[in-house]
Amino acid sequence: MPARRLSTLMMLAALASPVAAQTPTAPVTAPRAPLADAEAHRPTSIPDRIIRTIAADPSRSIAVTWRTDTTVAGSVAQVAPAEHGPRFLDKARTVPAASQDVTTNLGPARHHSAVVDGLEPSTSYVYRVGDGVEWSEWFEVRTAAAGAEPFRFIYLGDAQNNLRSMWSRVIRRAYADAPDAAFIVHAGDLVNRGANDAEWGEWFAAGGWINGVVPSVPSIGNHEYDRPRLPDGTAVPGAKGVMTAHWRAQFALPDNGPKGLEETAYYFDYQGMRVVSLNSSEGQREQAEWLDRVLADNPQAWTVVTFHHPIYSPAERRDNADLRTLWQPIFDRHKVDIVMQGHDHTYARTGLQSFDAGETADGAPAAPGTVYVVSVAGPKQYALEHEPWMRRAGEDVQLYQIITVDGGVLRYEARTATGQPYDGFELHKQPDGRPNVLVERVPDVPEIRRAPAPARAAAN
Repeated sequence: MPARRLSTLMMLAALASPVAAQTPTAPVTAPRAPLADAEAHRPTSIPDRIIRTIAADPSRSIAVTWRTDTTVAGSVAQVAPAEHGPRFLDKARTVPAASQDVTTNLGPARHHSAVVDGLEPSTSYVYRVGDGVEWSEWFEVRTAAAGAEPFRFIYLGDAQNNLRSMWSRVIRRAYADAPDAAFIVHAGDLVNRGANDAEWGEWFAAGGWINGVVPSVPSIGNHEYDRPRLPDGTAVPGAKGVMTAHWRAQFALPDNGPKGLEETAYYFDYQGMRVVSLNSSEGQREQAEWLDRVLADNPQAWTVVTFHHPIYSPAERRDNADLRTLWQPIFDRHKVDIVMQGHDHTYARTGLQSFDAGETADGAPAAPGTVYVVSVAGPKQYALEHEPWMRRAGEDVQLYQIITVDGGVLRYEARTATGQPYDGFELHKQPDGRPNVLVERVPDVPEIRRAPAPARAAAN
C-alpha cells in the first residue's frame, strides 16, 4: 500500500476513534458577562429607531421619527417620488426635522421628527433621514388614496415583555401575511417599563425596518407611565404615574386630541375609515366629550376605536366598569364598528354588543352593536375567566389580527404566532344607516385553553 494512502487512513481512523472524539479542541472558558444595556443600546451619529407614523393627512403626508446621539445637529428628511432606478436622487426634497433631547436611564439621546407634506395621493415615495453626513437607508412607502378604497391593516395587542426574543416573530409574521398593510395598531403596553430605554431598544429592534415602512398607530398603555419606585425597584403603592418622556419624543402623532392629552388621544381618516386612539389611563371624562364630537362629525363609512384597558375584560378578577359606563354609550350612539384593546393578556371577542341591550341575536340587525376584541401579541399570558359574551376566547396564545375593508364589508381574522387562523368574522354595512350584520367565520379549530389545574386531594 502506498505510504501516502496509509498515512491518510491512519489519520482518519484516529479522528474517528472515541479518544479523538472526546479530546477538546479548545480550552473551556467561563461564559462572558452579557453586554451592558448602556452599550447595547447606545445612540450614535447614525440614525436608528426609525419609525413611520401618521401625524397628518395620510394621503398627502409622511411622518417619521428617529434617534441619534447628541452630537448630531441639523437633521433632515429627504423625500422623492419612487423610480425604477437610482436617479430619484436628483429630485429629492429636503425637509428640516424638529429635535429634542431626552435623558433616559441609560444616558442622553436626541430624537428627531419630520412631517413631509404636499405629497400626491396613491403615490410611491422613497425617503431617508440623517444630517447630511450620516444617512439611513432609503425606505419605499406609499401614500393613502384620497377617498374610500379597499385596504387592510394589522392590529396587535400588548407586546410588553421579551420583546426582541419572543414578540419579534409575531410582528414579522403579521407583516409577512400582510405586507401591503396600511398601518399597524398597537393597543398599549408596547414595553414593560416605559422609563427603561433598553426595552424601547428591543421593541424597535423587533420590528426592524418594518417600522420605517408601515405606519405605526400606537395607543398608550399603563406601562408607558413611569411610577415612582422604591430602592428595590418596586413601584411606590398608590403613587400616580407620569407619561414616559419616550412617548412624544419617538412617535409623531396627530395633535388633535383634548388639551393635555396631545398625541395620546387622537384620530385620523384613512380611505373611508375613521381611526380613533384613546388614552384609557387618564383624562377619561375629558376624552368622552371630545370623542362624542369627533364621532358626531364623522363622514367616513367605517369607524374603529383602539385603547388599552378593555370595556369587557376577559382576565380573572379584572373589570373596568367605570370606563364601560362612560365610553360605551358613545360607541353605541355613533355606531362604532370595532373596538380593539389589550391589557388583559388573553384573547376574547364579543358579538354585536351594546351597553343597554347586551348582545344582539346572531347576525340579526335588531339593534346597533359593536364588536369588542382583547388580544395579546407578546409572551406574557394571563388566566381567562370565561364570560357569556365571549364568541371566541384563548389562553397562552400569541396572536395578530389582519382587518380588511372592502366597500361595505369588513373582514377580521386573528392568527396565532405560527400563522394558524384562530378567529374570524365579517361585518356587513346595511342601507339607510341600519345596524351591521355580523357573519361569523370562526375556523374549525379548537380554542387554545390552559389545562385545568389538578384537583386537591380531599383532607382525611
